[in-house]
Amino acid sequence: MSSEFIVRLIGMVVFCILGVFWGNELGIIANQSPGTTDYTVQQYTFALGLVGALFGLVLTPLITIRPIKALRNSLKQVSTQTLFAGIIGLIIGLAVSALLAFPLSMLPSPFNKVLPFAGMLLLCYFSVSLFTTRQNDFMGLVNSVTGKSGGIVKGSDKVMGASTWNEGRTVLLDTSVIIDGRISDIARTGFLPGTLLIPRFVLNELQYIADSPDSLRRQRGRRGMDVLAQLQKTPTIPVQISDIDVEGVHEVDDKLIILARQLRCPILTNDYNLNRVAELQGVIILNVNELANSVKSILLPGEAIDLRIIQEGKEQGQGLAYMEDGTMVVVESGRDYIGEQVLVTVTKVLQTAAGRMVFARPEVKTAPRRKGK
Repeated sequence: MSSEFIVRLIGMVVFCILGVFWGNELGIIANQSPGTTDYTVQQYTFALGLVGALFGLVLTPLITIRPIKALRNSLKQVSTQTLFAGIIGLIIGLAVSALLAFPLSMLPSPFNKVLPFAGMLLLCYFSVSLFTTRQNDFMGLVNSVTGKSGGIVKGSDKVMGASTWNEGRTVLLDTSVIIDGRISDIARTGFLPGTLLIPRFVLNELQYIADSPDSLRRQRGRRGMDVLAQLQKTPTIPVQISDIDVEGVHEVDDKLIILARQLRCPILTNDYNLNRVAELQGVIILNVNELANSVKSILLPGEAIDLRIIQEGKEQGQGLAYMEDGTMVVVESGRDYIGEQVLVTVTKVLQTAAGRMVFARPEVKTAPRRKGK
């Protein structure tokens, strides 16, 4: 039996009793003057009792459970630091308003009755707003008082070491970045300091993909499982699988965003949609594709590189080659050199949404050797 059904029954009984009471009173008033109504007191009581029961059965969840659930979901999306700062601000606001209540109560009427309550509301509002907007400064002050300030260890002149830095940061992993596989190589380089946190619902989604009837999805899911096994076997990479979850949310991306806001940690992903939605909600995103594009070789017009042209381009006479980092090079008049290693000169470099595109022309002193001749 669900809690909503129980609340509906309780609301039906309560409003039925209220309806009976009001119907009885209304029937007595209506029948005080004979001939003014054709209904008896019992009919008024029964009718309003039935209306009250129906009202309680239908509308009780809308005024009880639904607002409570909405408030609970809103509080889940608030980070722990913000919630703590708001509670401290509320306590301070109530304390100050209690101190001001006595002198305000000495004022002449009606100010002595209105100003204490109005002052409490205003002080609590401004106090909560102040502490939540300056929560970072407030937490920094708390850390400095407790001896956990900045990156300096108390009682030592040395800056926090690598192991301490790793323990102090958490990075949430998305399913897409696990399946991609490059996370293993990136983590081994040490560019991801901290604990790689994998929630249980991400692992469940990965297992669902690995059990898919589609052979391609099944292979991708199993590759993700192998990547996780490699990460766990590497002693220098701290990996943690947690049972932490978000109630009331079903989508994995939504759960990751809420967790990232609560834990105040970034999400490591290569999902474009998750990247954009998370950025709109103020969540830090570490995108593997953006990292790969940023570390590609930088070429300038006039530089010469040695490439192997492997296929034709879209335009007539073009040939396509690829650098070691995967950057595509469009070689003008390179169709005649397909399958050959050619020295080319960069003519221009374009940065597009899909990545960096390089245009070049072959640098050969002799006439090209055509196939079949």
